[in-house]
Amino acid sequence: MSIWASIGDFINRVSASAASGIADVVEAVRTVFEGDVELRRRVSFSVAMIALSAKMAKADGVVTQDEIRAFREIFEIPPKEAHNVARLYDLAKQDVAGFETYAQRMAGLCGSGHQNCAMLEDILDGLFHIAKSDGVLHERESLFLKRVSEIFRIEEAHYQTILSRHLDLGDADPYVVLGIERGKPFKDVRKHYLTLVANNHPDKLIGRGLPEEFIKIATTRVAAINAAYEMIERGARAA
Repeated sequence: MSIWASIGDFINRVSASAASGIADVVEAVRTVFEGDVELRRRVSFSVAMIALSAKMAKADGVVTQDEIRAFREIFEIPPKEAHNVARLYDLAKQDVAGFETYAQRMAGLCGSGHQNCAMLEDILDGLFHIAKSDGVLHERESLFLKRVSEIFRIEEAHYQTILSRHLDLGDADPYVVLGIERGKPFKDVRKHYLTLVANNHPDKLIGRGLPEEFIKIATTRVAAINAAYEMIERGARAA
């Protein structure tokens, strides 16, 4: 069964009261998939992405075709399952609870409880991908993402690394993109770079709960890491 069929099954199995808000949806995910930890991780991640995407769109005030296209780039949703995604999206958008409440619930559902949780970083990366899809990161989107990162317990330096991955490299410090201190010996930079590439291999991401459809983000992330490393490497050769 695909992740989207599982989400559809989840929606059909939850009680009518689960449509009253995010608290009930979170509890329903825990209950319905209690016997399958891996599937629950994947469903939880997808629900978090859908819900927070909807809240970000509401915070920004408009849903653009670029944002819809970006969402479909990272989530290849079968046509027959699209209505289930739409139901979750509309629930989140219409819920009176604010986005901070959603972010807190999603952090409790998907997070490890530790700072810089990898899965919560994955969610934040996905939100960045959608937010910048029209070619600019708007102020309201920037404020939304920054606040979500705080609720997710993403440290400021780590948040800047995530942010830098989504900037044009001409505007970003390659050392910040890699999350390593400027002035480190090149051998240390290379070692750190290789660790980043290994940690962002698609198999690693799937292993921590990302749906296979989400690998677009892994590809984009590794591309930014590679570009930053190549810039530093060129500088080291010229020195």
